[in-house]
Amino acid sequence: MRKCLQTLGLFFVLAIAFQATDEFCLLANAADEQKTIAPAPLFRDPIYDGAADPVLIWNHEEESWWMLYTARRANADAPDVSYCYGCNIGVASSRDNGKTWVYRGELDLAIEPGRNTFWAPDVVYYQGKYHLFVAYIQGAYSHWGGNKRLAHYTSSNLWDWKFENFLPISSTSVIDATLLQMPDGNWWLWYKDENRGSVTMKAESRDLMEWKTNDQPAIGGRGHEGPKAFRFGGYYWMVTDEWQGMRVYRSNDCITWEKQGLILDKATSRTDDTPSGAHGDVVVVEDREGKNKRAYVIYFTHPGRETHSSGSMDENGVYPYSIRRSSIQVGELRLKNGTLECERENFDFYLPAQK
Repeated sequence: MRKCLQTLGLFFVLAIAFQATDEFCLLANAADEQKTIAPAPLFRDPIYDGAADPVLIWNHEEESWWMLYTARRANADAPDVSYCYGCNIGVASSRDNGKTWVYRGELDLAIEPGRNTFWAPDVVYYQGKYHLFVAYIQGAYSHWGGNKRLAHYTSSNLWDWKFENFLPISSTSVIDATLLQMPDGNWWLWYKDENRGSVTMKAESRDLMEWKTNDQPAIGGRGHEGPKAFRFGGYYWMVTDEWQGMRVYRSNDCITWEKQGLILDKATSRTDDTPSGAHGDVVVVEDREGKNKRAYVIYFTHPGRETHSSGSMDENGVYPYSIRRSSIQVGELRLKNGTLECERENFDFYLPAQK
C-alpha cells in the first residue's frame, strides 16, 4: 500500500511538473511570437540605392513612422563623389511599427533655381509643427567642397515645407544638426563645423526660430561628424560618427561630456551590416507593454567596402557601384555598467504609435 501511495504521489508530482513546463513553454512561445526581429537591411532606397544619415519621426497626420534621409545618387556613374551631391531628402514610411518600410519619394525643399544639394536632416515636432534642419549646398560638386549652411524649414504635415531661414552661424561649412529640448523648455542644437577641425559646436534657442551660438566646442578632440543627442536611462548621451563606428559620450547636464567607448565599430553576420555603422539617429520609445524605455540606433552602412572610408576610383575617376551604395540598419542600445552597448542581431524591434 505504501509503495502504491508513493507511486501515486510521484505521478502527481510529475503531472504538475509537466503542466508547469507546458505553461512555461506556452508563455515562452507567446513571447517569441510577439518578438519582432528587425530585417537586415532595414531599408534600401529603391530609386538611387544610396540611403544615408537617417532620422525617424512620428507622422501625426498619417499615424505612421517616417524616415527622412540623404538620398545619395549611388547608382549614378559620375566623377569622384558626385553621387553625394545634387541629392534630395528621401522619405520612407512604416505603418507596422517599423517592421517594413516603403519608399514615398523626396521632399521639395527648393529655395532657389537649379539642382542643389541637401544632406543629413534632423526633424522635431514642437507646438503642432514639424521643424526640419538640414545642410544645404548651392549646386553640386564632383569633389568635396561648397559652402554648407544649416537651413530651417517648418511644416504641418511633413510634406509641404516652408523655408524659414539659415541659422546665423559664421562658419561657411556646417552640417549634421541634432536637437534636444532641455528641462527648462529651451532647445539646444549641436552641429559639425568643418572649419573648426570637424568638431561639434552648439547653439541655443527658446523657440527654434532665433538662435544664439557658442564659440567653444561642445565636443572637441579628434574630428568627427553626425552628432546625435538623446536622453536615456537617467543620462544624456551623444553619439558621434568617427568613420570607424560611433563614439559614445555621457553627461548629466549636456555641458560636460564623458568620452566612452565605440559602438557599431564591427561588422555582424546580418546582410549588409558591414564593415561598421555610420551617421544615424537614436529613437527612445516605450516597450510593447508601455512600462520601460527602449532605445534604437538607426544607422547606415557601406556593405561593399572593407572599411568605412576605403575604396578606389577606376581609370575614369569613378568609384564603382559597390563602393557607392549604402543601406539602413537598426540596433538596440542597452545601458550596461554605466555605458551604452549595442545589440544588433537578437533584439525585439518595435516602434509603438505616438500621441
